[in-house]
Parts: sequence; C-alpha cells; structure tokens
Amino acid sequence: MPSRRNLANAVRALSMDAVQKANSGHPGAPMGMADIAEVLWNDHMKYNPINANWADRDRFVLSNGHGSMLIYSLLHLTGFDLSINDIKDFRQLHAKTAGHPEYGYAEGIETTTGPLGQGITNAVGMAIAERTLGAQFNKPGHKIVDHHTYVFMGDGCLMEGLSHESCAMAGALGLGKLIAFWDDNDISIDGHIGDWMEKNVPGRFNSYDWQVIVVDGHDAGSISKVIAEAKAETSKPSLICCKTTIGFGSPNLAGTHDCHGAPLGDEEIVATRKKLGWDHAAFEIPVDVYEGWNHKAQGVADEGIWNDKFSAYKAEFPTEAAEFERRMANELPANFEVEMNKFITKTQDEMPNIASRKASQNAIEAMGPLLPEMFGGSADLTGSNLTNWSGTVKVNKKNANGNYISWGVREFGMAHMMNGMVLHGGFKVYGATFFMFMEFMRNSYNSLAHRTTWLRSDLHMILLA
Repeated sequence: MPSRRNLANAVRALSMDAVQKANSGHPGAPMGMADIAEVLWNDHMKYNPINANWADRDRFVLSNGHGSMLIYSLLHLTGFDLSINDIKDFRQLHAKTAGHPEYGYAEGIETTTGPLGQGITNAVGMAIAERTLGAQFNKPGHKIVDHHTYVFMGDGCLMEGLSHESCAMAGALGLGKLIAFWDDNDISIDGHIGDWMEKNVPGRFNSYDWQVIVVDGHDAGSISKVIAEAKAETSKPSLICCKTTIGFGSPNLAGTHDCHGAPLGDEEIVATRKKLGWDHAAFEIPVDVYEGWNHKAQGVADEGIWNDKFSAYKAEFPTEAAEFERRMANELPANFEVEMNKFITKTQDEMPNIASRKASQNAIEAMGPLLPEMFGGSADLTGSNLTNWSGTVKVNKKNANGNYISWGVREFGMAHMMNGMVLHGGFKVYGATFFMFMEFMRNSYNSLAHRTTWLRSDLHMILLA
C-alpha cells in the first residue's frame, strides 16, 4: 500500500502535468492542499463514485475554484466518470475539465466555482438545506438526512466581502455540519498577502461563533485528528486553518506566487518529481496508487447502509418517504400546475388593482400550501417586500424546521446561499430585496439556469422598485 504522502503526490503530479500540457492553469493550490484532500477523501468523506448524486452523500465544494485540478484529480483517482484523457484535456473547449469546476460538466462537482467567495457561500446554503431537510423528515430512530458539507477555500475567498456575509450567517445559524478548510499559504497572485489582508483570520471566525482549529496542512495524522474534532462539534461550524506551502514539492517555486497561476515549466517539473520521489512519466499513475485511492467499494457500501436505513424509514413512514423522494428528484407535486393555473385564471379575471409586491405575496400564498419545499426569505425587508405568507415559519439557530429565513442586510449572500440550497436538493427558493440592491446580486443569476421549473427558475427573485 502506498504511503499517504505518495497518494497525495498523485494529485500533485496530475495537477502539474495537466497545467503544463494546457500551458495554463493554477498548480500551486492543488499541490499545497493535496495532503488535506487525501485525508478527507480517503478517511472521512461519505460519497459514492458509482452514484454521484445519492441523497445523503457529503457535499464537497472547492471554493478556490482556480485550483480546479485538485478536484479533477480527486474525481479521477477515486473512481468517478472522469478519465485520464479528460485530465489531459484540461482547459480545452467542451472538456469536462473546463479549468474551473463547472456544475453539470462532470459528476461529483456540486456547484460551479471560480469567482471567489461564491463557493463557500453556496456551501453555507447546502448546510442550511441539510439541517432544514433533516428537521422536516428525520424521525426518532430514523435519521435519513445526516451528512456534512466540506469546503476548501483560499485567501481570495476570505478577502471577498461575500464570504463575510455567508460565514457570519453560518455562525448565527449554528451550522454544525459545515466544515471549511482554509489554505493558509500566505500567497496570492500579487505575492505575499501581508500588505493587503488582515493578520487575524481565526479571530474573525471566532467572532462569527465558529469553532477554529489550526493544523499543519502537510501532517496527515494531525489533519485526520482535527477533522474528527470538527465533526464532533455539532453546535457551530468549524474553520480548520491549514498552514500549507503553495506548490509543495517544487524545489524552486514552492512558497512563491510564481506557481500560483502559471505552469511550473518542464525543467521544474523534472526537479519536482525527483524531490517528491515520483518516478513516473507524465499522466502515469501506478496501479497500487489507483488502488489506494479507489473509493468505489466503500462508496457502494456506504450508500447501501443508507439504503437500508431509508427502506426501514419507508416501511414506517411511507407518506413522508414518498414526499422525500419526490423533492429530491426535483419533481413538482401532481396537483401543482392545475391548482396554480386556477389561481392564475382567477387573478386575471378579477384584475385586482394592487401593488406588485402585494400581487407577489398573493402568488406566494397560493403556492405555499401546494409546495412544501418552498423556502423563502428577504434581505431585512420582509414587511416591505411582503415575502411572508400565512404558513411562514422562521428558521434560526433554535429552530431548523421552517420555511423562511430573515437573511439580514446580505443581498449577495442571500442569493448565493439560496443557490446552494437548490443545488443541495429538496427545496425551491425565493428571495427579495429592493430593485437597486438587485445589482449586488446579478453575479448569482445564471447559477440555476439549468434547473428551470414551472417558476422561471428555482431562484424566484422578487425585485421591487
């Protein structure tokens, strides 16, 4: 069995080889985070490469999406439908390995990332969805929704204001199954970050009411221990501060911004292979390394355990089980379109002379009883937007079993957290703000265009002048 370091070196080798072949990309972050990823994906994460979308899998988000060769390498090595030829096609037109993780291009990619801060914010939404869905469906002795959301993020994610919005919200809600790994390597494109980033990131997250843990990001044993510690904390999210060296293994470029967003170069790759003890040609992975990474058998076993749990749940709660399956399949209730068409016809016939926000609230009131997966919110403007309805139940730190969040003055964060809820599955969401604040949110609009339903999209945004 290869050593843990050698398993991680497979990620490093694939990353530097793919970036070099494309003559474009970011090898530094994948090489720096490879040890963390190896421990998480081999020892702690619950997923099945044979069925990438089973309901109770852990979610993994690479928020620092420029380091996409990390997730592409992981998907290939663990047995997802991503071949070595796909790896070789890195950053080529129409490739699964697009150059930033793109939702829908390759199985195992939970959301599109690249614009920094959006991945961690999507992940907060996924964690909200897990907590709320569990509160709605879990029963005594039957825990069918019980998984974690893991996030890798870099300094850039933490500099973007969007991450402040969502991470503060995660702490306020006490999302104990959200675990983020900060790649603390002290480097961004312009060089060492000391001149433009605050020194006390752990203090910031302590103020958000997160659990904060510091670890050597290249010590596999220590990494495993702190992941277990993070999983044991169920009342608040966890930030694992991983001190790493960007471009780990590169003799001349490690620890510098020169390996952040550019190929290492042929000579440096030869030197890196020698330093890592990786005596294999480009894109060549030894059989024993593939065997050490292959997660298919474990994934099938993990899903099989869950399937048995769900069968027992279904036998005792058949109505709830059918509803859970419908919602996770993103299917509308059988009577939804018929009843909503009746409402539309009645509204058109009556032609009420009312404000658009009141008309919106009337539509929400009509949908609510028909659509139990409907989840709403407003960016601190509920009374003005009229986003509440007679069945509104607020979700907060004390109550997960609801259908509405007061997002606070976080318009951009609201949009991306709602996107994360939809990508998790089980919810259709709507949110509201005033028209001018909508400009803060424009970057989130296209995230759900692929998931159209009776509503224009799952993100039913109410925009008010």
